[in-house]
Amino acid sequence: MNSPLPELFADTMPPVDYWSLRWTESEEQIIQVRQNVLEPTLRRLRSGAFITVLEGEGAGYGATCDLSREGLRTAALEAREWARASAPRALFEAQNLPRVDWRGVYTAARPWQSDVLADLIAALMETARKIKCHERIVDWQASVRLRHTRTVLCTSLGGKIEQEWTDLIPELVAVASNGVDTQRRSFGADCGRQGGLEQLEKLGFFSLPARIAEEALLLLEAPNCPAARMDLLLLPGQMILQLHESIGHPIELDRILGDERNYAGGSFVTLDMFGHYRYGSELLNVTFDPACPEQFASYAFDDEGSAAERQYLIRAGILERPLGGHASQTRARIAGVACTRAEHWHRPPIDRMGNLNIEPGMSPIEALVRGIEHGIMMDTNRSWSIDDQRNKFQFGCECGWVIKDGEVKGLVKNPNYRGTSATFWRNLRAVGDAGTWRVMGLSTCGKGEPNQTIHVGHAVPACVFRDVDVFSNA
Repeated sequence: MNSPLPELFADTMPPVDYWSLRWTESEEQIIQVRQNVLEPTLRRLRSGAFITVLEGEGAGYGATCDLSREGLRTAALEAREWARASAPRALFEAQNLPRVDWRGVYTAARPWQSDVLADLIAALMETARKIKCHERIVDWQASVRLRHTRTVLCTSLGGKIEQEWTDLIPELVAVASNGVDTQRRSFGADCGRQGGLEQLEKLGFFSLPARIAEEALLLLEAPNCPAARMDLLLLPGQMILQLHESIGHPIELDRILGDERNYAGGSFVTLDMFGHYRYGSELLNVTFDPACPEQFASYAFDDEGSAAERQYLIRAGILERPLGGHASQTRARIAGVACTRAEHWHRPPIDRMGNLNIEPGMSPIEALVRGIEHGIMMDTNRSWSIDDQRNKFQFGCECGWVIKDGEVKGLVKNPNYRGTSATFWRNLRAVGDAGTWRVMGLSTCGKGEPNQTIHVGHAVPACVFRDVDVFSNA
């Protein structure tokens, strides 16, 4: 993974107090079969450098995809000018920003082999044909997105960090319609993982087409979700978004400090809550785990060069630390985690979720169901809404199952539920064991201005919540 950029850049950099260069290169391929037709395949190559300069009391940035000596020097001079211009207006002192002088390497996976793509196309064509099993299946698709990324971060202090990832996002979709109602079942959009095509077998991707098609058809005939306050059992396909929206975003430190309020809202969480605020019941344990095998956002260092390690964010329901990188930690005078990340070469690193996980409990799925007298089980997010303080929310799922007297009784469609983050997690009354715990990941988390869409990892068990407002949106 050697790159000549560090040496090339060191020769062209004008004198400053400190500089870093983050070079990023990625190759992405998307293969999609829709309605038994192979869509035009997408192959995208991106490469560029992001330069940070600290000069006096200011910090400045420059970015370029021109990796020649002249291109790098132009971006460096631009960064220096911004540093000088920002010095009298800085929100915080530049000397408190990270200055990296260490070296490290992280390699998660090797690139996929291009000669296997023909076999993958054939497999996706066959998978799509299996989804179209009935005339009421009116839209269907099977797709795989592969991405290989390399980064090198080098600094004026001799620091050099090299990291490399391969990741994959599979997806299956079946849409059924009877002319009056339309229902959708899907798999995989929330199952992004690090690794190559071997992940398709681990996820059971090629064995699922018949199931999602059958469930889409059954939903057409299913009754609407009942409306009442009841127990709610969320399977991992919905737990991933519940965690993401009502824990992940509210505890981002730059959001708490006010940096995000004009784009994606603020947070009901305040700095004085850390260390004692009861976010959830004693069953709630949330970790930042950058070393979880195969998870979407596993890494050894964040994009500023801070070493990443596993930390509890919420332990036994008590909020302990935020999702905040070095700069936000310095501003807030509170410990965070190494989660300062950038979308690609043309964006500055900001506080982001990495691998944000709920630790498994002790209850197998059968015990979770047996413990519910009157409730509903839901899976796979379909819609979401949350207020600008990341507190009040409403979520819809693709399907639900009524639970009565400890038994699953039948399928229902259009299930929805709503609540308030500040109380919903305190009503957590059962957490699934390791057998219900699934490693998952989202590729569509948006944040920042200009917007950055980034990969985040979530590993979650099935969970039961009491006294939830459940309803149908039909």
